[in-house]
Amino acid sequence: MPRDLLARMWRAMPARVRRAGVWLTQPRFTVTAGAVVLDDRDRILLLQHVFRAGSGWGIPGGFVERGEQPEDALRRELREEVGLEAADVRLVSARTLKPTQQVELLFLVRAREGAAARPASGEVRRAEWFGRDQLPPQLSRDQRRLIERALENGRAAGE
Repeated sequence: MPRDLLARMWRAMPARVRRAGVWLTQPRFTVTAGAVVLDDRDRILLLQHVFRAGSGWGIPGGFVERGEQPEDALRRELREEVGLEAADVRLVSARTLKPTQQVELLFLVRAREGAAARPASGEVRRAEWFGRDQLPPQLSRDQRRLIERALENGRAAGE
């Protein structure tokens, strides 16, 4: 009975009051889009980011801006960071990182044939293509797991 009364009261409130109530009571997350990018020789693109802790090596990606679609954000980040255009983009995984209040979307990307990747922003120190069995030893365990997850999920989806 009290639940029904609360539900009726909620529905009777103006929409802007309901939206404000949801906004105030729900957690906030930043959303990022990252990618395991493969070239026409099945090599993996890794970037050495200036601001990334440890060795700096990792997959490309960045924040999804307000109102931006995740795939569009990823394509934008690839252009901004290394001047790369993607031929095929497929969402392969999502996870929540609680300590940073972040939702991370992981894509498997096929670069356009013959694509080169060169640092195009001050955020990126180096951009290199690596064979799957020749990843840099300094690459973090988490980044390795993301790469494995993208490749496994990509195989399952027919990559």
